[in-house]
Amino acid sequence: MSFGLSIGDFLAVIKLASKIRKDFTGAPDQYQQICNELRNLEYTTRDIEVLLSGKTLCKADEDRLHHITKNCRLILDDAEKIINKYSSLKLRGHGLKDKATRVWHRLQWDSDSTRDLRERITSSVTSFNSFNGLLTRDVVSKFAESHEHQEQKRDQQEILDWLTLIDYSAQQSDFISRRQAGTGQWLLDSTEYQHWLATKETLFCPGIPGAGKTILASIVVDNLLSLHGDDQSVGICVIFLNFRRNDEQKLDHLLASLLKQLACTLPVVPGPVELLYRKHKGRQAGPTTEELCKALYSVAAEFSRVFMVIDALDECQTQDNCRSRFISELLNICTKHDVNILATARPIPEITSRFEDSVVKPIRAVDDDIIKYLDGNLSCIGGPVSRDTTLQAEVKEGIVQCVDGMFLLAKLHLDSLRGKRSPKAVRCALGKLAKGGDAYDTAYHDAMIRITGQLQEQAELGLQTLMWIAFAERPLKVIELRHALGVELGATEFDDDNLPDLEDILSVCCGLVTVNEESNIIRLVHYTTQQYFERTGASWFPSAQSQIAQTCVTYLLYDTFESGSCLVYSDFEQRLYTYPLYDYASNYWGRHALLSLDYQFCSKFLTIEPKVRACGQALFAD
Repeated sequence: MSFGLSIGDFLAVIKLASKIRKDFTGAPDQYQQICNELRNLEYTTRDIEVLLSGKTLCKADEDRLHHITKNCRLILDDAEKIINKYSSLKLRGHGLKDKATRVWHRLQWDSDSTRDLRERITSSVTSFNSFNGLLTRDVVSKFAESHEHQEQKRDQQEILDWLTLIDYSAQQSDFISRRQAGTGQWLLDSTEYQHWLATKETLFCPGIPGAGKTILASIVVDNLLSLHGDDQSVGICVIFLNFRRNDEQKLDHLLASLLKQLACTLPVVPGPVELLYRKHKGRQAGPTTEELCKALYSVAAEFSRVFMVIDALDECQTQDNCRSRFISELLNICTKHDVNILATARPIPEITSRFEDSVVKPIRAVDDDIIKYLDGNLSCIGGPVSRDTTLQAEVKEGIVQCVDGMFLLAKLHLDSLRGKRSPKAVRCALGKLAKGGDAYDTAYHDAMIRITGQLQEQAELGLQTLMWIAFAERPLKVIELRHALGVELGATEFDDDNLPDLEDILSVCCGLVTVNEESNIIRLVHYTTQQYFERTGASWFPSAQSQIAQTCVTYLLYDTFESGSCLVYSDFEQRLYTYPLYDYASNYWGRHALLSLDYQFCSKFLTIEPKVRACGQALFAD
């Protein structure tokens, strides 16, 4: 209880009311009515005490309670005087068992004073009850407001989720966590970047593959959040484009994502977004591109400034002219509103030509950043390098001379030194590090030689892992990949003992795969890795499509799916949870089978109607 009047004053009233009520015990009948009113007074004040616990009263309520408490204290003092006037205490018993007992004098009572005291106590009870009612209504009102607020938040979240479920914050967290401390500061300190922050400009940052564009984009977002994260008048958006996610990165998806990120910054869902929701909710067709652009322009106008960071424009799909149209919309919104755009891409002419009028800041891995990266990771490769400072200096110098502004190449070269058992072996490997335009292919080839040179079981796990990630139709979660690697062709049920550990998977792939800790997606270390496997996959994985298709079909043929489709949705959810590869297998077995040289293995599955129905449920589930 934290109101202004003395806590002792109010608690004293409760204590005094209780004492006087007990003192009236045994009084003549006409005083028993006063005793009853005192009981009501005590209970009412205790109720108020409970409601006041942890509550701060406004000045008006505080004054009112103080006034009621003061009057009640005067009434109780008068009641105490009556008790003292018409009764006395006498000791009964002997020794330690003596007990004080109140004895009432049988005198002529003053009925008027008795009635007056009772009425005054009743009035005090009424005043306290009235105040109690105010407090209760206030509590109920605030509870209702809180409940209404929660309902409103749920409604707003439903609107935002309807707009798009794509969330780039997990990727931002993952990329910024991979930053080596101190790297990228050269960009933040550059004249071009500082000018971009201070004015309404578009900053275009082209860079060769592996220069560290994505990490630098995440560094920019982190810097913007540190500068403006607490200012709701400034909108900050980010999109990390990825050629493996074309299904969820079409033009309308990208515009909807920018719109959602701006809407999330505002305290309530902006009107244009709510109008789109009401117009299209429940319809099969979503908002048109024109409607999304109009809403995006309108919402952007509600901010004093908007920053949009778009990474890897070169990975935006070209189907339906998506990339060109997306760039056009970005440039349009930049001219109409106070929107600053920073975009990264490989130096592809059709992209760079669109940013001719923009400020340009090329991206490349500077030597200082590469050295910081190597300093932070040399000890991780073990062997003589982790113990010999002279050898460490040679490694840093050798790698810096080879990478020519390619951060990724520094990582690949460092990974190639793992397992070297002597300084001579390390120096020999340094002398063979690839340089120039073919450096990536050479580095990837060397990594594959190391993978296939492992013990047979490790080599098979590494090759199977890379095959699945490189040829999967969509990004895979770790648990999906582990189940894919644990399937025994022809088995009728999944054996959990076959699940490989994630640490083993990463170890046998020699640095070519990585895990996004936020989304739990396992992927190749870079898109150039994917391009390498697209060029050389036939030699490393000659039957990849057939192996993946057979794995999917084996999974769909498990005995547990003999019951067909689930009649209760919670049972279907449990099925997806228990068999994590089931969603992927149901959706993509046909695509892999179509690309296989032999797909006769599918015929058995297609003849078992319950299992086909079960597959169909996963295929068409939302």
